[in-house]
Amino acid sequence: MKIKESGVALSHIVEIGENLAALSARTGAEYLRLNRGINSVVNIDLREVIAGIDFNTAQMQTYPPGRGFAALRDAINAEYFGGESSRDNLLIVPGAMNGLDLLAQSVDIERLYLPVYYWGCYFKLLTIRGVQRAEYPSLDRLESMIPRLTGCGVLICDPGNPLGQKYDDARLLALLRKLDAAGVTVFFDSPYRRVFRDATDTFYREIRPLRNVAIVESFSKSMGLSGQRIGFIHTTDPGLYAELEKRTMYTNNGVNAFAQTLVLRLLTTPEGRRAVADFKAATVRDIGLNIAYLKENGLLATEFYRESMPVGIFAIVDRSEKELLEHRIGSVSLDFFTRDAALAGYASRFSRICVSVPHTKFREFFDPLVRR
Repeated sequence: MKIKESGVALSHIVEIGENLAALSARTGAEYLRLNRGINSVVNIDLREVIAGIDFNTAQMQTYPPGRGFAALRDAINAEYFGGESSRDNLLIVPGAMNGLDLLAQSVDIERLYLPVYYWGCYFKLLTIRGVQRAEYPSLDRLESMIPRLTGCGVLICDPGNPLGQKYDDARLLALLRKLDAAGVTVFFDSPYRRVFRDATDTFYREIRPLRNVAIVESFSKSMGLSGQRIGFIHTTDPGLYAELEKRTMYTNNGVNAFAQTLVLRLLTTPEGRRAVADFKAATVRDIGLNIAYLKENGLLATEFYRESMPVGIFAIVDRSEKELLEHRIGSVSLDFFTRDAALAGYASRFSRICVSVPHTKFREFFDPLVRR
């Protein structure tokens, strides 16, 4: 059988996880798996929410509509856009990664500019789809690059992965408006924002009218639903929407009806809103405590946050992956997240960790490192 090879390898992060599992099995010792990008402070409590779902309805037992349930798209419009957008600008997709893949397939651009430190899956996705890439050093530098971005696209992740950086919203909004006015396509990937915000947040309402900005969101981080694989794309460009709808139909034939029903109940029912609020409160509390701990003990690599704040579920620490592993802490070396050869040696001194774990467990593993 002749294979069309993708040209990419399986995830290094998954490989690290398998290595940690093997080490734990061999030694009998616990390893703190901060290599993963999953909110692990608490699980969202879905017992009351699921109790109200009737699995025997026609909606649950037939193919879901290609765009996603109308009621879910209306609920997303209300929750994320204050009711100022439309269900016809929203497409339900099986996770943000699928949404980014659909955009990479559908938008005709010369190349996509990524931040110099970026999530490795961006590169692999673009390689599989045959989309050329380039890098930009920071959002502050991106504005000066606008004259040479004609015909290209830019991917912005805020709060970011791998750095966990959060830029000032006013500066970010001004930049998005300038990119849009210049006709530059923007993929705005923001799966972490709603961990820290709620329906009072107006940022998506502000960027909603921007024709060249497509928002990719998921419920993995903000609701703890990574296993359900569900998210959405928002675009006000009718041509892009029509193409995305066709591609998602013939790729996925709709998104899992249970996942859609679950998210709808989390957004619209009292028990659902309560479950989400409780999940977020515990998650945000321990993330904040863990970042504060890193700062207080000189572990946070502050040079990566001169233009931003460490707010997301990730942070960069001033320790190598090897050194952390010696203390049974799983991490990912920062050089994994850049293709800039000039930065690789420098970046290998640092590691990305997920800070969304219980604070007591975080201290249990980091205290011996601090005392050393």
